[in-house]
Amino acid sequence: MTDRPRALAYSKFRPRYPRALFHYLATITNDNRSAWDVGTGNGQAAIGVAERWARVLATDPSEEMISHGIANPRVRYAVATYDSGLPDRSVALVTVAQALHWMDVTLLMREVRRAMVPGGVFAAWCYPRCRLSDPLDAVVEQFHRVTVGSYWPAERRMVDDGYRGIALPLDEFVPPPFDMVEDWTYEMFRQYVRTWSGVVRYVEARGEEALLTFEQALLEGWGNPAVRRQVRWPLHFRIGEVR
Repeated sequence: MTDRPRALAYSKFRPRYPRALFHYLATITNDNRSAWDVGTGNGQAAIGVAERWARVLATDPSEEMISHGIANPRVRYAVATYDSGLPDRSVALVTVAQALHWMDVTLLMREVRRAMVPGGVFAAWCYPRCRLSDPLDAVVEQFHRVTVGSYWPAERRMVDDGYRGIALPLDEFVPPPFDMVEDWTYEMFRQYVRTWSGVVRYVEARGEEALLTFEQALLEGWGNPAVRRQVRWPLHFRIGEVR
């Protein structure tokens, strides 16, 4: 999958973060004027932040991802890795949603310290494999862990660990539990699975045969493909004031 189709797939078939999460972030910060969403992809987190912050800078190193950013009058998209271009001490919140495992934490936190106001909050989160009802969950687990297991990037282990092994200079908070929840049809879920980095790498190396076999098994377990089934992703957090 080239960058353009991948960016389009991400914009259409990735789950949405719960609104309650952004309300919580607003309660633990002391300034809602400006925020920075790093590794924004298409802006899935940035548009949530924009519900509570007046201005949001959303950056991503991929020009294709940025070109498909979700439009929002409070969000400004820019292609960038760690150099945000923000004024010194100008943002009270920095978010990194499902992207910290791709980053050089030292370079990121250097820029965060420069751009963040005193007492500002850094919030990173990730989500591991989703959960469905049995027997669908067993079908997805087999495909995720066994079929494409060796094709996941090494960084994926940080996600599975909930980012707990990443050293961050934070005085950390313990947030309440949050889950992403979607009611998806078979087709919506099928397309989501095709955005997985492990699946993309597997197909590039070995073709689609195993993927098509999985999709058929998933359909047999799903039944009527138009039926919407609940898909749930638990969120794992590293949130705190930057030391």
